[in-house]
Amino acid sequence: MDDAELAALRAIDTMRERMGEQLTVDDLARAAMFSKFHFTRMFQRTTGVSPGRFLSALRLQRAKDLLVTTSMNVADISIHVGFNSVGTFSSRFSRSVGMSPTTYRRRAGFAAAIDVDSDVPAGRGSHASVTCTLRAGHATDALTFVGLFADPIPQGKPVSCAVLDRPGRLRFGVVPTGSWYLLAQSLPAMDADTGEPDRADRPVSVASRGPIVVRPDSQLSVEVTLRRFRALDPPVLLALLDARKYALQQLNARNALPAGSIGQAA
Repeated sequence: MDDAELAALRAIDTMRERMGEQLTVDDLARAAMFSKFHFTRMFQRTTGVSPGRFLSALRLQRAKDLLVTTSMNVADISIHVGFNSVGTFSSRFSRSVGMSPTTYRRRAGFAAAIDVDSDVPAGRGSHASVTCTLRAGHATDALTFVGLFADPIPQGKPVSCAVLDRPGRLRFGVVPTGSWYLLAQSLPAMDADTGEPDRADRPVSVASRGPIVVRPDSQLSVEVTLRRFRALDPPVLLALLDARKYALQQLNARNALPAGSIGQAA
């Protein structure tokens, strides 16, 4: 691990330890033992996002965990993770996670489905596509969610998404023009019906590529390899799918092809 990664980890540890405080970039730069100017550039280069975005993601990740593992009310949770307004917390949580805090708690952290972003033009007049080859850097029998997002943090609604039951290839057809990040997350397959809530400390594997610039006639191919989540990775904020049921429904509906062939994404 190089000096920049160690400095970023010192800042992230400070974020976790002082999450309820109104931390500034100066506070984090001091923890990292960098000047403010060099710290911001170093942190962005090391983690892929700004210190402020990373801190906000950590706060929402902690809120997700508190909602499914404690009986704290939403107002107390919002204060605990550093929000001054429960309204601001609720709206930011809903936008990032895909459902309100109360719905997230009721569903034990799982989403019945993940909708694509209807506010993004659906690619009308575009013949662009993105073909993704997903590889596993370690042994896995997990289901993997793959989506195209506007940001390098897996949050909010993707412009297109799919679920794979094993590593392989899939094709996102009629992709809207723009700049997108291909993000994948993989967890051991399980049902929400088991009654076990999602936990922030569950083992997760991730992969990312981007920004991917899509023009009207782009025919792009990208390859990503799943790896174990690291402390330097921005948290996964999107609510996990009730993945087994979703994957089976999607695979049956689309007659998905075996691994190694190209399947169509939503």
